[in-house]
Amino acid sequence: MRLVIAGSLVVAAVVVGIVVNAHSPDILYAAAAPLFGNWQPHLGPGTPAAVLIAFLVVAKGPELARHRYALPIAYATATAWTFSLALVDGWDRFTTRLTTDDEYLHEVPGVTDVPAMLRGFADRIPDFQPDSWTTHVSGHPPGALLTFTWLDRAGLGGGAVASLFCVLVGSLAVVAIPKALGDNAVLPFLVLFPGAVWVGASADGMFLGIAAVGVYLLTRWPLLGGVVLGWCLFLSYGLVLLAPLALAAVWRKGDLAATARRAALAAAGVLAVVAAFAVAGFWWYEGYELVKIRYYQGIGDTRPYWYWVWANLAALVLVIGPAGVRGLGRDRWVVAAGAAILAADLSGLSKAETERIWLPFAIWLLAGTARLDRRWLTAQALTALAVNHLVLTNW
Repeated sequence: MRLVIAGSLVVAAVVVGIVVNAHSPDILYAAAAPLFGNWQPHLGPGTPAAVLIAFLVVAKGPELARHRYALPIAYATATAWTFSLALVDGWDRFTTRLTTDDEYLHEVPGVTDVPAMLRGFADRIPDFQPDSWTTHVSGHPPGALLTFTWLDRAGLGGGAVASLFCVLVGSLAVVAIPKALGDNAVLPFLVLFPGAVWVGASADGMFLGIAAVGVYLLTRWPLLGGVVLGWCLFLSYGLVLLAPLALAAVWRKGDLAATARRAALAAAGVLAVVAAFAVAGFWWYEGYELVKIRYYQGIGDTRPYWYWVWANLAALVLVIGPAGVRGLGRDRWVVAAGAAILAADLSGLSKAETERIWLPFAIWLLAGTARLDRRWLTAQALTALAVNHLVLTNW
C-alpha cells in the first residue's frame, strides 16, 4: 500500500506541476516539478558505465556486503556510480555546476582575507546590496565558502576539482552509515542510492558525506562526532535538523545515564565549533535570522506552499527509490530521519530543490532496506537511471 501511495504522490506532483507550469511558468520555478530541472530525455558519456555498474551491483551486491573488504569496495563503487550518473549530462556540465553566478566558486576569488570575511559575512546576506553574497553563499553559513576557498588556496581550485571533491566526500556516507548501523547488509542499497543523481555534483553532496561521518562518530567517539556535526551547522542552517539522528546515535537502550553522558560530550563538541565561529565574528543565529529574510526576497516568496509541502515528499520518493519506501518502518534511524524531514517540510523554508537539500537526512531512510532482495536493488537502479536520463537536473 505504501508503494501505491508513494507512486500516486509522484504522479500527482508531476501532473500538477505540468499543468501549473503550462499556465504560469513563473510560479513553481521548477520546469520538471517536483524536481528542479528540465524535461529533456538524453543519453551521455556516462550512460554505459552507469548501466554496467547498476548491473554488477544488482548481480553481486549481496555478496559484496559479506566481502572482507566490503566497505572500501562499496565506497569505490558508489563513487563510480555517482560519477557515471553525473557524466550522463556531460563533462562540461559536471565541471561547471559549482561555478555559475549563483554558486560558491563565484565568490571564492573575492575572499582575500578570511577573518574579515567572517566578521562581515552576516552583513552581506540580505539581497539588493552592492556587495550581497550570491544566492548559495547567502543562503548558507560560511563553512561551505571556507571549504572551497581552502581548496583554492591549496592549489585545488576550479569547477572540476570542486565537483570531484563533492562526489568523493559525499560517497563517504556509504561507509559511515553501515558502521553506524552495525550492519553491512544495507551496503548495496546505499551504493545504488538514487539520490546520487544530486550528489554529483552539488555542495549538498559534500554535506551528506560529512553529516554521515559525524553521526557515525557519535556512536563511537561522541566528542569528536559533536565537533564534526558542529561543523555541519556552518555548512547549512538546515543541518540543525540532524539533532534527531544525533540522538539516535548516542542513545543506549535501557541506560539513560550513558545516553546522557554521550549526549553531553556531543553537545560540548558542537558548542566548541559554535564558539570558535562566534569568536571569529560570525554568530550562527544571527545568520539564520538574516537568511530567512533573504529567502523571502527571492523565489522563496513566489513558490507556493500549497504545492511544495506535499510535492517535496514526491521528490523524496524519487531520492530514496522504491526500496527506500518499502523499507520504511520503526527503525530508530528511519524515525529520526523522518522527523527531520517532516520538520524541514512543514517549516516552509524548503520549497523545492529538496532532492539535494534533504540528502543528509534522506539517505538514512535506507536503513530499513537491509533485508530486501535483488528485485528492490533493480528498482533502485532503474529509478536513478530514469530520473537522470529523462530530466536535465540543475545539479
